[in-house]
Amino acid sequence: MPPKRKASAAGLAAPAPARTKRPIPLPTDAASAAPPPSMPPKRRASARAAAKINESTNPQQNEEILDAPDALRASPDSDIDMRITPGQVAKGDESDLSSLSEEPEPQPSPAKKKQRVAPAKQDKAKPQVNGAVQAANATTPKKAPTKASAKADEGMAGDPEAEDAENGEADEEELKQALSRPPPVNSDYLPLPWKGRIGYACLNTYLRFSTPPVFSSRTCRIASIIEHRHPLRDPSQPEHATKNRPDKEKPADVVRGQKYVEEIGLANARDLVKMLRWNERYGIRFMRLSSEMFPFASHDEYGYKLEPFAAEVLAEVGKVVAELGHRVTTHPGQFTQLGSPRKSVIEGAFRDLEYHDEMLSLLELPPQQNRDAVMIMHMGGVFGDKAATLDRFRENYAKLSPSIKARLVLENDDVSWSVHELLPVCEELNIPLVLDYHHHNIIFDKTQIREGTKDIMELYPRISKTWTRKNIKQKMHYSEPTPAAITPMQRRKHSPRVATLPPCAQDMDLMIEAKDKEQAVFELMRNFKLPGFDSFNDVIPHVRNDDNKAYAQQQSRPKKATPKKAKGKKKVKDDEDALSAAEDALEAEAEAAVESKPIPEEEVGMGGPEGRVYWPPGMEDWLRPKKREVTKKEKAPEPDGPKVMTPAIKRTAAAADLAESKGMKLTPAQKRARKAIAEIEAAGHSAAEAEEAAVKLEDADGSVNGAATPAKKKTKAAPAKERKKKEVKAAPTPSTSNEEEDASEPSGLSDEDDAVPVKPAAKATAGARKSGRAGKAKVSYAEPELTE
Repeated sequence: MPPKRKASAAGLAAPAPARTKRPIPLPTDAASAAPPPSMPPKRRASARAAAKINESTNPQQNEEILDAPDALRASPDSDIDMRITPGQVAKGDESDLSSLSEEPEPQPSPAKKKQRVAPAKQDKAKPQVNGAVQAANATTPKKAPTKASAKADEGMAGDPEAEDAENGEADEEELKQALSRPPPVNSDYLPLPWKGRIGYACLNTYLRFSTPPVFSSRTCRIASIIEHRHPLRDPSQPEHATKNRPDKEKPADVVRGQKYVEEIGLANARDLVKMLRWNERYGIRFMRLSSEMFPFASHDEYGYKLEPFAAEVLAEVGKVVAELGHRVTTHPGQFTQLGSPRKSVIEGAFRDLEYHDEMLSLLELPPQQNRDAVMIMHMGGVFGDKAATLDRFRENYAKLSPSIKARLVLENDDVSWSVHELLPVCEELNIPLVLDYHHHNIIFDKTQIREGTKDIMELYPRISKTWTRKNIKQKMHYSEPTPAAITPMQRRKHSPRVATLPPCAQDMDLMIEAKDKEQAVFELMRNFKLPGFDSFNDVIPHVRNDDNKAYAQQQSRPKKATPKKAKGKKKVKDDEDALSAAEDALEAEAEAAVESKPIPEEEVGMGGPEGRVYWPPGMEDWLRPKKREVTKKEKAPEPDGPKVMTPAIKRTAAAADLAESKGMKLTPAQKRARKAIAEIEAAGHSAAEAEEAAVKLEDADGSVNGAATPAKKKTKAAPAKERKKKEVKAAPTPSTSNEEEDASEPSGLSDEDDAVPVKPAAKATAGARKSGRAGKAKVSYAEPELTE
């Protein structure tokens, strides 16, 4: 395992304060311990080598490979955009994800955070303001409390670490102030014809959705590193999510776990080559490298140096950057602060700056491109006293190595530090200043300039001089807030794309910090006909013409159908063997197709011959395969009217009682029968009334309000002899079903019929309208009665 970086090893002139670490167990003979192979063993060497598949670092194959959250942000101080990744994003406790996570309790600040109050009820005299309150709160999403929001509640209102604080509801007073602010004053100058470079940050959305995915921000959890210190159950086979996992019963080796995280970083670095080639094809020659390219490299316990294992790969990336004449920069996260009063934050900032400097230095760029590869950082929080914060920054900046000082630049933020406050410090310490227009429109000195892009142009000469003194190509940042934002906190959120260009120099290096990444650059190219605007076209929705279909099938690995279970008992081993055989057959078929794939590897994911890489705003779903629509069958509507007690319900309910008495589980039909009985009883029907209602429904003939029907009249007019014959037919006989017996109940006769009782069966044949059941021929076993 390479030696761990110390805070003062390369970046400090004076030693940093000592910190307590947990001891890391090392093997007794690390030098003699044979490290595991750099790549997992290959089951089919020829096929897999041709496809160049590395399953261990492919998120489609390995669910432990996550998307680093910072790469999904428009900038390190913005929120995460979940729309532009098909994979899992690293979430959870910061101690498991952030390289600068171990922080002591925050120091109390004299400035108290304004208490949020619920919006007041709408007043008729002030409908506009209160309407804006409701609109702003409706467009502001609520999030669960985080560490950052907890710190903000404890008084760290000016600390950018309280990033999630802007997601709370805005109070009425804050909205009044926001709505009453003077309108911005913007310049009408456009830097056309454009001669500079426009870039995006960290992630390419089109390549992230390609097959295989191409991105440089894979990460993992610390728990995965610890788990992979154990060898696989079968070291001769590649790792599998279920079949071949690390065996925790075998002894752990720190070198093996380190090798796991190093492979993730190398996969990220290798993908940079395709990203740079992709950018060159579509006229993009400026890109910000992901700070999370090498996971946990600046962690105090799990950190590591890059040179022992990544020097060769990064040098190859640097050759491509030099060949194409591109510019690459980095932007350490919001926890990298040199003005913080917390020792752990300062120590972490030193480690993080050393890591970024080493990564850029290993690119081995030509002198000018190496100078232009800067590291952008913010001043950080105010911690109750801006003057004291600036003094701490000066003190800690003096401890940095010359290499870090040569790359470090400061950027104005949207929480605490304006251009007017940072520019004197940059001039004093010879630090270039990055002007961020979006941040400037939120935090600026109202006593000297107005909001907008016009007045800030007066400071252009001073800002430009901070760059030319160090012979570094100047760069600026541009982004826009979301349309629904009103308050300063809401306006911090970046829009997916931008609508215009800022009034900068025509040859400026302009970083677009937008959520749609490279698509926001394409949008500007189209709107202003910038160089490269005719090199790309719209994607075909849900279709990729730059992927080998067999290759895509192998990478996506569709879920295999589980074989149906045979009747009776079956061993689990037989099921596993059947699934394994089916899986191997599909893999062999896919690999055979890969060997004859028509698209060369270097053209996969490049947009095809027509350059179909642009997706319109809001249409990020076009990058995914079309979802199969499954239409659910509509349930048949239940019949109107109250339910009645039928013999079938009674029998099923009786069976339910019997089953319950024996401790057996009720069937769905028995449960429905009980429910039907409960509904009947709730409706006020007794058992007898329900049976009588059932007979009436079957024998109804369309009469209204109880009027006599022709059938009843015919019954009354029938002679006594005919009634006598009907009594014979209605004698008790073995019935084909119990329902016929229940259906023979009398349905109510008039007073005239009381004199001569009529048997129930006589009514069914007396000429009344018959039901379908009554129309069937009945079998009677009664002996006919003889007459004289």
